[in-house]
Amino acid sequence: MLRIHFTDADLASVRVASKPDPLWEVASTLYRFQSRRGLGAFADWHRAAREDLHRQGLAAAVRGLLMPLFPRGSYFPDFLTPAEADEGLDAGLDAIMSASGERVRAELSTLDRVAGVPADAARLVGTDGRRELVDMIRAYHATAVAPYGERMQAHVDADRSLRARALLEGGVDGLLTGFQPWMHWRRPILEVDYLADDRDLHLAGRGLLLVPSYFSWGGPVSLADPTLPPVLTYSLHHTTPDPVGRDARAAKAPLAALLGTTRAAILQAVATGATNGELARAVSVSAANVSHHTAVLRDSGLIASRRHANSVLHTLTPAGAALLRTSAKRQRTS
Repeated sequence: MLRIHFTDADLASVRVASKPDPLWEVASTLYRFQSRRGLGAFADWHRAAREDLHRQGLAAAVRGLLMPLFPRGSYFPDFLTPAEADEGLDAGLDAIMSASGERVRAELSTLDRVAGVPADAARLVGTDGRRELVDMIRAYHATAVAPYGERMQAHVDADRSLRARALLEGGVDGLLTGFQPWMHWRRPILEVDYLADDRDLHLAGRGLLLVPSYFSWGGPVSLADPTLPPVLTYSLHHTTPDPVGRDARAAKAPLAALLGTTRAAILQAVATGATNGELARAVSVSAANVSHHTAVLRDSGLIASRRHANSVLHTLTPAGAALLRTSAKRQRTS
């Protein structure tokens, strides 16, 4: 178990990332290739990404270099998921290149004790070897992660709608309580079900960044080094497979013509998350009518519904988000 200790200053500095972290998603996708956990939810991605990696000639390097550096288990080197990646892939890869050789050597030594390292891991201490690694990560990301960017962002947006409501209704206590069952908030300690060793992390006024991860499955993951900026990644909510291509197909249809005026208005109102009561007020229809329309939108794969406190919160799916974006672009150019 990981016990994260908060001070009052830390509670005032809790943040939830607004977009997926590209390097944490690289780590999570590599886990997906090494585990059957969550295979049903990511079946289409798994098949498409594997085929694309073979087609691009990257499969051998992924198996020989990246998977051993990101093994499924309790540890991988912290320098591979730097805080700078919050600003984008390029910033994150630059930070990997900028890590000191001493740090890289120490973290690879830890990995070797825990799970072993690739045969030529010592080359990563130097600039040339790390440049090859960075180029490999970039190519892998372009093939297995980047094509799913809009889908990932739509899931993050939906999750942030839930977290924002929890914060508004219950303050930081409400926000942190909402991460069950993987985390349990017992002020001032957040207890996290964790694969790594039993340990304590004292934030000491640094706050905590919570990073939603689309491709993660199961318990949260944190950095091993307690002196680094505190980060905790957590899995987004996946209940059904997320078919590849559905969002692209939906995006080709004009909004009102496809859905009708009322359902189009409901879909637009769901963009920031909404309950049945809020939708009824927003589009001036009865609660019964809202339930009917949301059921149709949900069955069409455009919205997702999840119980929140004493109501049901509707949020966009990636297909719904893609449809709204296409409609907005057409309105701007018409």
